Amino acid sequence: MNRLQINQWLLKPWVKPLVWLVCAVPATALLVAAVTDNLGANPAEKLIRETGEWTLRWLWITLAITPLRELTSLAGLLRYRRALGVTTFIYALLHFLSYAWLDKGFVVDEIWRDVLKRNFILVGMVALILMTPLALTSFNRAIKALGAKRWQALHKLIYAVALLGLLHFYWKKSAKNDLNEVWVYAAILAVLLGWRVVRQGGVMGMLRVR
Repeated sequence: MNRLQINQWLLKPWVKPLVWLVCAVPATALLVAAVTDNLGANPAEKLIRETGEWTLRWLWITLAITPLRELTSLAGLLRYRRALGVTTFIYALLHFLSYAWLDKGFVVDEIWRDVLKRNFILVGMVALILMTPLALTSFNRAIKALGAKRWQALHKLIYAVALLGLLHFYWKKSAKNDLNEVWVYAAILAVLLGWRVVRQGGVMGMLRVR
């Protein structure tokens, strides 16, 4: 299959629903494991950890779309960037809800005390708050309402979200002196952001709205 054929395939109307189904697989697997009591000795910790790590994975995949599109000349990949961004937010929300419910029983005072006391939770909350307007404006009507330049400026927040997400993961793992995974995620993010810095003429170029 050549590049043109792949691009045509990416633009077929049935591919996007397929992508959504693929995005739902990890969450569905976790739900089935929870219902069938197959989350291990500490189900709450497993659910919180897995939803958090899947949030990072989807975010990194979202950030990979632009360099992949340019390196492969597959313009059709851009069709899926917003869907992957929304998927990232959904998993982040599931991560927070798993923590708020299973760890804190939805007791707001307990959650608030945890946010103020534990740096990694504070950073995670800030990342989730920054992601919210990005998810809420990930549709065509929002782009028209905001205007293309304001929409692009708003969605530059994704870089801050990625860095905060990595810091959240680092602080969580460092408490257990288990940083191997962190370095892998950090290396991938360094490549994804470094490519943008080089390609767009520095950090300010990466942040500039065109």
